[in-house]
Amino acid sequence: MEWWDAIILGIVQGLTEFLPVSSSGHLLIFKELLGVDGVKNFWDFTMIVHLATVLSTIVVFFVEIKTLLKGFFKFKNNDEMDYCLKIAVSMVPVAVVGLFLKDTIDAAFSGSIVIVGIFLVITAILLFLSDQITFRRERKGEVENHHRNGISYWQAFLVGLGQSLAVAPGLSRSGTTIAVGLMSGVKKNEMAQFSFLMVLVPIVGEQLLSFMGVWSGSETVSGGLSPWILTLAFLSAFLSGLFACKVMISIVRKSKLTWFSLYCLFAALLIFIFA
Repeated sequence: MEWWDAIILGIVQGLTEFLPVSSSGHLLIFKELLGVDGVKNFWDFTMIVHLATVLSTIVVFFVEIKTLLKGFFKFKNNDEMDYCLKIAVSMVPVAVVGLFLKDTIDAAFSGSIVIVGIFLVITAILLFLSDQITFRRERKGEVENHHRNGISYWQAFLVGLGQSLAVAPGLSRSGTTIAVGLMSGVKKNEMAQFSFLMVLVPIVGEQLLSFMGVWSGSETVSGGLSPWILTLAFLSAFLSGLFACKVMISIVRKSKLTWFSLYCLFAALLIFIFA
């Protein structure tokens, strides 16, 4: 991997992380387009750039996160405690997948690019269905949500289940979690913020596990890539992620998900034609 490959892949990660189009899938697509090879474990590389976008999320949502933590550590039955507990519930399926299915995930990331196309089609279907279900509920006047913080514990678990499945390349994490949340009755405004905040702990936790593996000598950092390459990838993902998080979240909140569904279908079609 050359230094310009690292910058391009970092930008791709930063711009696509906050859109329901699968950042991991786009990383694999651009990896193929750039002809990047020699990376023994591309999953580890994706974790580096994912950590960068997590940090950009923390910067953008710093006030909200600070408020949540401040309220949580009062150890009272307040809205902040409720919200944090629901995020914790959403992490249960993710933790199971991360702890017991990591080898399967690694194998998926080293498979054919056609796999990405298949999961992009699934992402497109989920986005389209969530838009249609939401539209019908609004037309029937079924838009009320009386759950505290706009989401119930059961809905949080379902969203977490969606996120645990979205580790597959091409299956968008934000697209899957938002689609599952909308189909279960969560409003788009509440779901957009919950979707972006719920990923913070799992990604940071995955990084801690990776660093522990490196410290013990059982793993290498991103398949032996140089610190210079990793730094460029991290910085480009972080800076582009700051831009995307500020600008594109509002697009997700206001735009119809069907447009992103059509984009995913188009990207999948190109993969099937040229792969």
